[in-house]
Parts: sequence; structure tokens; C-alpha cells
Amino acid sequence: MKLKFLILLSLTYTFTALSQQYVLQGSIGNFRNASSFYVTSAGFIYVTDVSSDEIIKIDTLGNKLKDAGGYGWAESTFDYPSDVFATPLNVYVSDKNNHRIERFDKNLNYISQLFTRNNENPSERFGYPISCATSNQGDLYILDSENKRIIKFNLFGQFEQNFGGFDAGAFALQDPKKLSVSPSNNIYVLDEFRIVIFDQFGNGIRIINLEENFSDINIVANHLTANNKQHIYIANLKNSQPELVKATLIGEINDIIVSSLIFGNKLYILLKNEILVFQMV
Repeated sequence: MKLKFLILLSLTYTFTALSQQYVLQGSIGNFRNASSFYVTSAGFIYVTDVSSDEIIKIDTLGNKLKDAGGYGWAESTFDYPSDVFATPLNVYVSDKNNHRIERFDKNLNYISQLFTRNNENPSERFGYPISCATSNQGDLYILDSENKRIIKFNLFGQFEQNFGGFDAGAFALQDPKKLSVSPSNNIYVLDEFRIVIFDQFGNGIRIINLEENFSDINIVANHLTANNKQHIYIANLKNSQPELVKATLIGEINDIIVSSLIFGNKLYILLKNEILVFQMV
């Protein structure tokens, strides 16, 4: 399997045949139809489930600590929670069909919501949000699937800009699926057969063309994971020349891969009903 990249600016991505190996240790969690997950530096994992319309907090041993949600449009309920992003203090859920982002504290107590679909200013409107993440400066980036662009709000929830829309030229998003923010505050957007990268000010800085149709990306610390239903690729963004490397998985996977991430020296793979935990060897 080959990946072909379009190289822009000084940062290069190469494909290598040297594959990192991961051995299956076991599984944690019990979900109905998980759609996304994220882990904080403290080791707490948050999972969204689109069948139960819930967000679930577990630890790395699989102990269920709390859940919140249920179907609805009132505060702390969801209609298709498509994505979750968490910091040590806050948890953000993309409540897709309610056209909003809901914010919780680390214990899943409701704090606030962000809804702009009916605002007078069309530049700040978003609908059917499918992904969100914050930078280390507290800026919130929302992937607006209705208008195929990214909306940026500052630390105080004030609209700042949108970018990646139809007027972005070669960096205009076509079918965006997921975004993630790197420690250097670059925004990585999975978009059809490519990853489009913007800086924190919305300037397109590079495009990675892919020969495979990936379904998800995640960045935790400096580790980027990209996956489709069968395979996972990993890049260490801390390297001066990051390499996107296919992970060799030793152990049976009996379902399609929903998402993946690296935490510590372990690879966590989200399936619809559980999380598989692989140890790096």
C-alpha cells in the first residue's frame, strides 16, 4: 500500500516501509455505537456514542466513571454526538444535528453551548458540526460541514474568522471529515483523499495527498494517527521530517476501525463497541 504526498513549504512527509509494531493487550469499555474518542494528559478517555446519544468517561483500565446525555435538544442532551475533544479541564462535544458545540467540565457537568446557526452575521454561522478542537491558546476550531469550512472562536467564545471555504483556492475543503490541532497550533483537516493543513490564522500552508480514503485523524501530544476502516498510520510531529508510518498490529480486530490515538507508548483503537489497547514493541 502506498501513500503519495504533495510537499509544500519546508516540512516534508515521507512514507517508509519500516512499520512500528503493536501487540494487542486487551480491550476496555462497552459501547453501543461509538463515534469518536479522545484522551487527556491525565489519562481519562471520553467516548461519544451515537446510538445512546451519550458521552462516556472511562479511565485507561476501562472503569466507567460517568456518563452524560441522552437524546434531546435541552442542555446536556444530544442528537448525534459526532466528535469529542478534551483538555484537562474541559470537554467539547460536537452535537451535530442540534447545530451546536456543548462544553462540559472534566467530570461531565454541563457548562455552556455555542450555537450560531441563526446569527445575523453569516460569517460566523455553522451547521451540522462534525468535529472541533482547541489550540493550546484556548481558541476553538469547529468543522462546519454545512458550509464546508472551519469557524474559529477565541478563548472568550467570540467569533474571529472562518477559513477553508469556497474562496480558499487550492485549500478549499471539499468533503471535510475531521479536524485536529497540533501542539504548534496548526489545524489538520481530513478532506477526502488528502489532509489540508492551516496555520492558526487560517492560512493554508500545506496539503498531503493520499491514495487511500481515510476516515479519521487524531493528534494527541505530538502523535498524529490517521486511519480508515482497516489500517492505521502514525506520524511523530516532533520530528523535523515526520514520517507517516503504517502500524503493524499483532492481534485480531473483529470490527471496523472507527478512530485511533497514541497515548504514552500504547495505541488505542476505537471500535463501535469497545476500545482495543495495543502495546508498542
